[in-house]
Amino acid sequence: MNFAKLIILLTIISLLTNCGIYRKTDTRKVPVNVEDRVEKNIQEGRGFRLMDLGKNNNTGVFDFATSNALWRASIDLFDFVPLSNVDYSGGIIITDWFSDDNSQNESLKITVKFLSNEIRSDGLDVIIFKKTCDNNFNCATVKLDSNLSNEIKAEILKKATMIKEQIPNPNENYRNPSKIGD
Repeated sequence: MNFAKLIILLTIISLLTNCGIYRKTDTRKVPVNVEDRVEKNIQEGRGFRLMDLGKNNNTGVFDFATSNALWRASIDLFDFVPLSNVDYSGGIIITDWFSDDNSQNESLKITVKFLSNEIRSDGLDVIIFKKTCDNNFNCATVKLDSNLSNEIKAEILKKATMIKEQIPNPNENYRNPSKIGD
């Protein structure tokens, strides 16, 4: 009788593994720590916590691209060039290759990586690539290490500071009870 139960158990385990419940994962993409894995799944919308069902932690606070001053400043700054990739959730803006009228054989591509939502110099990274082509359309692409990336970063930060002053704080209480009736 015990031998039959063992055969049934092994059959069920074999069927479950063949159904796709267990799949190979890349440890570089999936955190090893259980709590980190849970947080990642919740952030990606693939799960929830039973203990958090009754809580209403972030009520009324929305984090959209329109409320991120760095994001808006970057989009405003690059309004003169077509954008090839814009991903708010991934925190990246990549322009298409562009050039001015004077340099037909040279073009630039700018990548802005957002490392933080805070307006700080280490909150974003600006990378510039330069493509040079000859008359036979043989092109070479190099990463530019020039002062231009620092100038772009400074301009984004300056513009973001101006935008931040215009965005109302969602956590701020607009009705001050002590001022009622004045």
